[in-house]
Amino acid sequence: MSTATTGYEYHPFGLPMGTVRGFMSVLICSFFWIVLLLPDAQAIKAPIAHFFLLTLVFLAFASHPGRSSDEPTPFLPWLMRVLFVAGSAAVVAYIAYAHPDRLTTRLTPDKEEIAQWPIQLATLAGGFGVGLFMRFALGRNSPPFQTGRAWVSVIAMLMLVAETVIQFLVLPNTARQDPNSMQVWEGIVTAFVACYFGMRA
Repeated sequence: MSTATTGYEYHPFGLPMGTVRGFMSVLICSFFWIVLLLPDAQAIKAPIAHFFLLTLVFLAFASHPGRSSDEPTPFLPWLMRVLFVAGSAAVVAYIAYAHPDRLTTRLTPDKEEIAQWPIQLATLAGGFGVGLFMRFALGRNSPPFQTGRAWVSVIAMLMLVAETVIQFLVLPNTARQDPNSMQVWEGIVTAFVACYFGMRA
């Protein structure tokens, strides 16, 4: 049962509704931009977990930022949407023209990773479900829920940044890793990001 169903809804960091989801979407999309733009000597394949994260970007795109009358301005969430949509279109168009082979070779996960899809799907659905449950159980406008949502957003964004650093700066400078060695970490990242999207659904 909801413990608080009335009152003002405060968005994380005081930003307009949809801004944090848009920023997370930029982080998710920018990972694929880097994968495609890296020179051949530094090329890596996109991990399968990031394709599950990509499904959340479509949720952010389908949302309607600044739809409530008390929103201060819809500019920031719309700017985030323009960034991840226009940025993705520009990178894909450039790569399709200059290096068309990269779209297949770098966006096809290793065969060893295919077995991860049930676990990654479970973390995506589980995280999203937990976020929805917390929203219904505590109430969208309750202080405990809004505080928890803000913390989840901070953790999820830090994890997305850490994942980018690990994949592009740490792992390339270490010995060759088993593709499944990052499975637990990537599942946790997916769960936290999906949880936030569930809390905002």
